[in-house]
Amino acid sequence: MQVLKVKYAIWAADMDRAIKFYCDLFGGELSFRTDVWSEVVICGATIGIHGDGEGKRTWTGLSFQLDDLRAGVDQLTVHGGELARPLDESSEEELHLAMCVDPEGNEFMMTQRREH
Repeated sequence: MQVLKVKYAIWAADMDRAIKFYCDLFGGELSFRTDVWSEVVICGATIGIHGDGEGKRTWTGLSFQLDDLRAGVDQLTVHGGELARPLDESSEEELHLAMCVDPEGNEFMMTQRREH
């Protein structure tokens, strides 16, 4: 047996909206599309999007490490996403984590590596 690909599946009530969000925000490339199942490749990783989602808030475990988290947060809302909770900018440490929600209700993280 040989593993050919690892996919991470999320749900979407609106397949086109979900595809557009991940392609536009993260520069993903659509590699496969049907109304029931589609795949977007981001930085070599495949996100499978399953149709018939209910749009309920669901934690996915997905995390996207960015080179510029502030730019990612700014672009998040431009592309229809939102912050799951306000950013904690009260500490003196640099911003390194944003809890986010895509337009389909899937929760994910955007992170930036801390410089030490």
